[in-house]
Amino acid sequence: MQVEVNPNEDTEWNDILRAHGIIPPRPPSPSQVIDEAIEQARERAIATRLDDKSDDELAELEDEEDDEFLASYRRQRMQQLTRLRQQTFKFGNVVPVSKPEYQAEVSLASNSAYVVVHLSLNGNTQSRLLAGLFDLAAHKFADVKFVDIAGSRAIENYPDRNCPTLLVYKDTEVKKQYVTLQLIGGNGMRLQDLETVLVDVGAVKESDKRLLINQKKSQDDDDDDDDDDDD
Repeated sequence: MQVEVNPNEDTEWNDILRAHGIIPPRPPSPSQVIDEAIEQARERAIATRLDDKSDDELAELEDEEDDEFLASYRRQRMQQLTRLRQQTFKFGNVVPVSKPEYQAEVSLASNSAYVVVHLSLNGNTQSRLLAGLFDLAAHKFADVKFVDIAGSRAIENYPDRNCPTLLVYKDTEVKKQYVTLQLIGGNGMRLQDLETVLVDVGAVKESDKRLLINQKKSQDDDDDDDDDDDD
């Protein structure tokens, strides 16, 4: 004789059947589901309650928060910041490349970042100047890739008179080209001039706080305010 079994009933017989896999596990009651959801929300709120706090604010909470939790949270935040920095600011130095590496290190690399290239000439005054500015900019704008290659190695029979040449690549295309530094400061080119190039092509946002040109503008505004006050 076949016996009908209600798998949702809370009976000892059903417990035996569930233990042997004959009927499926009993679904949680609505109240249990609600209780679990509330508990999960509470745990998330506790875990994330410090996410919008600055380092100074975290220091002020040391007396209120559990020391072990606060230390764990600090470690977690530092790991997240480190991973984010590694993903976003992945360069930081001028990369010397050879002709066989050019396509991978410059053209293809420009699919994921702006690549600024110095076609250099050993012993050339402007080339030495641009190399120094590249070093400064590479450390300052580590999300932009700065590359150096001798002009004659990059392009066969490239004229020495065209060096230094500055190229800006994005999405495998040359977005900007300067043959010598004549149009960007010449022998008196400064880091601010290079920053202007980066802003013009979109490699660095105009609002970027790292820009010297923004710092100078802010200083000029402050000086104007001081002059107004004197009046």
